[in-house]
Amino acid sequence: MTRGNTRWVEWYGEVVEMVDDEERSQVRLDVWLDVACLFRTRSEAQKACKGGKIDVNGQRAKSNRLMRVGDTLEISRPYGRKQRVAVRALADRHVAKTDARRLYDDLTPPPTPEEIEIRRMERVFRALMTPPRAPDKRQRRALRRIKGRDD
Repeated sequence: MTRGNTRWVEWYGEVVEMVDDEERSQVRLDVWLDVACLFRTRSEAQKACKGGKIDVNGQRAKSNRLMRVGDTLEISRPYGRKQRVAVRALADRHVAKTDARRLYDDLTPPPTPEEIEIRRMERVFRALMTPPRAPDKRQRRALRRIKGRDD
């Protein structure tokens, strides 16, 4: 329904005011990534864009790129993983996390059994390679007692 320049739209059961179709049909990439809960914060999304970790429709994207419904994103995640996402809806303000998941379709193929095993081995290897932490106060006292140097 339309009243003057303002358009009222129903969004998951709620009536939401939209100012202008042209203006509302586009949202900045970093804002959308944050609202869609694909990154924890907008600044984290901006860093990913600056680092070349996000491709939109097969091209590197800057954080100020305007998103449209139907765009496909490929997000490079840690350890060589890639996440493919298709934009279904746009929002420039935070919504509930369950509603945020409706903003996109996750097109990432499920990992193969070999990939799952490789990830498990990487986790084990990283856990073994982390340097041991220095003992805290309680552990130092226990070590002194064991060695017989109780003060």
